[in-house]
Amino acid sequence: MNLPGDEAFLQCIRCGLCLATCPSYRATLIETDSPRGRVALVRAMAEQRLPRSENYVDKFFRCLLCEACENICPSGAELAAILQGAREDAARNQLLPERLAQLDRCIASQHNISGEENAGRLIWADNLPAPPSGLDRKQAEIAYFVGCVGSFFPQSYRVPRAFVEVLEKAGADYALLGGLEWCCGYPQYIDGELFLAEDAIRHNVAQVRRLQARQAVFTCPSCYHVWKHVYPGVLGEELDVELLHATELLDRLLTEGRIRLGRLPMKVTYHDPCDLGRKSGVYDAPRRVLDKIPGLTLVEMAENRENAHCCGGGGNLESHNADLAREIAQRRVQQAADTGAQAIVSACQQCERTLSSAARASRIRIRVMDINEIVLRAMESADQEK
Repeated sequence: MNLPGDEAFLQCIRCGLCLATCPSYRATLIETDSPRGRVALVRAMAEQRLPRSENYVDKFFRCLLCEACENICPSGAELAAILQGAREDAARNQLLPERLAQLDRCIASQHNISGEENAGRLIWADNLPAPPSGLDRKQAEIAYFVGCVGSFFPQSYRVPRAFVEVLEKAGADYALLGGLEWCCGYPQYIDGELFLAEDAIRHNVAQVRRLQARQAVFTCPSCYHVWKHVYPGVLGEELDVELLHATELLDRLLTEGRIRLGRLPMKVTYHDPCDLGRKSGVYDAPRRVLDKIPGLTLVEMAENRENAHCCGGGGNLESHNADLAREIAQRRVQQAADTGAQAIVSACQQCERTLSSAARASRIRIRVMDINEIVLRAMESADQEK
């Protein structure tokens, strides 16, 4: 198996602390849905006490890859690498769940997760007040990489729309890649089929370099994470462009005085996306942005920052087991509702989508908004105050 060193699973001391943090285990209370249980399965298979089978593989694709377990592990077990290695082992042995195998093939052929014509990536921009200035640019300081969810899921169109309106109001020099943007490869990577994404990785980097951009910015934490942590390994070199999540750019624009925020009397709670928080270390930028909005009150959920509960949308779980993903999302929405907040604010279009669906299904009266929507509203409030 592709593991971080020989017999890495022996590092797990089976203490069980991970059970309290694992969203899938907390939803099912099934031992093989826990990190400890999954590591035991890996060990049993490696020691030839358990055969590879569809049932064995299923346990690893019920994992969100949220890394809450590694965050709390007292023995320093490299749980993320072990669990990712188990997925790669399944893919090599032709045991990848069929729905995920179909998704990976779709991305390889159509360059997006929806299977639609990739040339339609800018449909979200149709209802903007004016055509984005970032269209058809030959050169720009910032390349905005929108991602598949924001480009092809109508419920998520509001995320790139809001971010582009913020960029326009801030006078940012940016470019949109449109149909030249291909899926970042994250879904294939976490399915254990990174080799299917290598052409797309080289293509995406070439398109950003073609613009001579100094920065690449992402509203999708998964795109941001894979560009930052996986792309250099595939390319064999560090990227010559600064990678920023949208919240980091917003924070910078505010510090530079290029964004003016008006009063927005709201009580909100912030949901840390796993790929942005635990897996990329970005906790403070979004909170600094929210703290600078006059009238807005930020209240934290019981589980926040490195201890944040996953939204249920990670690890391709929604494609593999939608019922489990939905239950996990409903638990997170209830945590938000317990704060008394009017809205959950996140910084990920996938989180926004899964949490919105869970709030509706649970009939919990709480809005789910992207941080770019909140910032745009505050900017519009400032315009009205003039």
